[in-house]
Amino acid sequence: MLIILISFTIIIAITTSIIGNYSKDIKVSIMETAANSLGTYLQNEIDASEGLSLSEITTANEETLEEIFTVISSNGDDITVLLTDSDGKILLVTGSDVGEVEIGSFVDSSFVKSVSNGTNVFQMNGAKSVFSSPHMVYAVTVTDAEGEVCGEVFVCSSSVIMTDLIEKITKTIGLAVLWVLMAALIAVYFITERIVAPLKKISIAARQFASGKFDTRVPVSGSDEVAELAVAFNNMAESLDNYDTMRNTFISNVSHDLRTPMTSISGFVDGILDGVIPPEQYDYYLRIISSEVKRLSRLVASLLDLSRIQAGERKFTMAPFDICEMGRQIIISFEQKIEEKHLEVEFICDEDNMSVVADRDAIYQTMYNLCDNAVKFSTDGGLLRIEIKKIKSKKILVSVYNEGQGIPPADLPYVFERFYKSDKSRGLNKSGVGLGLYISKTVIDAHGEKIWVESEFERNCRFSFTLPAE
Repeated sequence: MLIILISFTIIIAITTSIIGNYSKDIKVSIMETAANSLGTYLQNEIDASEGLSLSEITTANEETLEEIFTVISSNGDDITVLLTDSDGKILLVTGSDVGEVEIGSFVDSSFVKSVSNGTNVFQMNGAKSVFSSPHMVYAVTVTDAEGEVCGEVFVCSSSVIMTDLIEKITKTIGLAVLWVLMAALIAVYFITERIVAPLKKISIAARQFASGKFDTRVPVSGSDEVAELAVAFNNMAESLDNYDTMRNTFISNVSHDLRTPMTSISGFVDGILDGVIPPEQYDYYLRIISSEVKRLSRLVASLLDLSRIQAGERKFTMAPFDICEMGRQIIISFEQKIEEKHLEVEFICDEDNMSVVADRDAIYQTMYNLCDNAVKFSTDGGLLRIEIKKIKSKKILVSVYNEGQGIPPADLPYVFERFYKSDKSRGLNKSGVGLGLYISKTVIDAHGEKIWVESEFERNCRFSFTLPAE
C-alpha cells in the first residue's frame, strides 16, 4: 500500500509539473502576442505623429489607446497592461489589477533598464513591484524616429499557472488514491489470509512432525504456489513416514537376523561343550555353525557397505571389463542353488564379449545381488534368464529375469528404498535385511546410469540397468 501511495504521489507531481509548464508556456505566448501587438501599434502611431513624444500621443489619443489596451488585456482574466515612457513613468494602465496602479507612478528603474537592454520576460515582485503580489511580465520597447527608446509596454499576469485546473486534478487523483488504497487493503487482506492460512497449517504440521507424528498431512486446496508447497510437504511427510516405518522394520529385521544365528551358534557350541551332542555329530553341527557365521558376515558386510555409502566414502574406479564374462562367472557361482531349485537357465548376449566402462567390483556386487534375489524368489523348475544387449547411445542393457512370486504393484515404488522388504512375513527370504537393492541402485546412480524393475505379480520379475559401452 505504501508503494501504491508513493506511486500516485509521483503521478500527481509529474502531472502538475507538466500542466504547470504547459500553462506557463501558453500564458507567456499570450503575453508576448499582446505586448508585440501593442508595441507595433504604438510604433506606427509614433511614426505617423510627426515628432510628437509618447506622452503627447497618449494624451491626445487617450480614449482610443485605452480602448485598444482594454481589448488586448481582456485576452486573460488576470492580465494587466502598463504603458510607460522612457523613464518608467506610467502613462496608461488597463486590465484586472488596474486598481493597484496609479497613473503617474514609476516602474522601478532596474526593470526599465533591463527591458531597454533586451530582456523581455522577468518576474516583478517585492518592494520594486508596482503590484502587491508577484507578477510575471513580458515587456517590449517603443522607439522614436531616431531609434531611441521612448517607452515600454509591460504585459503583466498575476498567475501564469492554471492553479484551478491543477487543484482539480490533484483532488481527482487524491480521491482515486483513496479508492485504490481501500480496494488494495481489502484485496491484500483476503490474499494474505489465503496465503497465510495454509502456511499456518504447514507450520502446525511441521511442529507435529518434530514431536514424531509422521502421519500428519496438510489439506491441499487450489493450484497455486502455496498448494504446490502443501503437496511437496505431504510428499515429504509420506517419505518420512515410510522411512520411519522402514527404519523400524530394519531394526526388527536386523535384531532378528543377529539374534537367530547367534542363538543357534550359542546353542550348538554349548551342546558340544556340555557333551549333549555326540562326537560323531560334531561335523554336522559345526557346518551349521559355519553357515550361520557366514550369514552374520554377510549382514555385517551389507551394513558396512551402507555406512560407507551414506558417509560418501565409497569410491569407484572406472575401467573397461567384459560384462558377459562377469555374467557367466556369477551364473556359475549360483550353480548349487540353481540345481537345488531345478531352474532352467538362459544366458543371452548379443556378442560373446562386450566391454563396459565401470567399477568392476561394484557392478559385480550389483549383478550378484540381482541374481541372488532372482534365485531366491524363483519357483521350483522356473526360468532364470540373464540378458545382455546393446541399445542406443552406446549403452549396454543388463537384465535379470525370473519366474516366481514377483512383486506386488503397491511395493514396486519402494523396492529400491533402504531397509525395504516386500516379504514382510520373511517366509520366502530369511537372510536378507533389505539393503541389497538399495546398494545396487546407489552403485548404478553413481555411474550416472539407470536401474528399474518390471513385475507381473505371482508370475515374473525383471530387474534391468544400463552401463556405458567401452
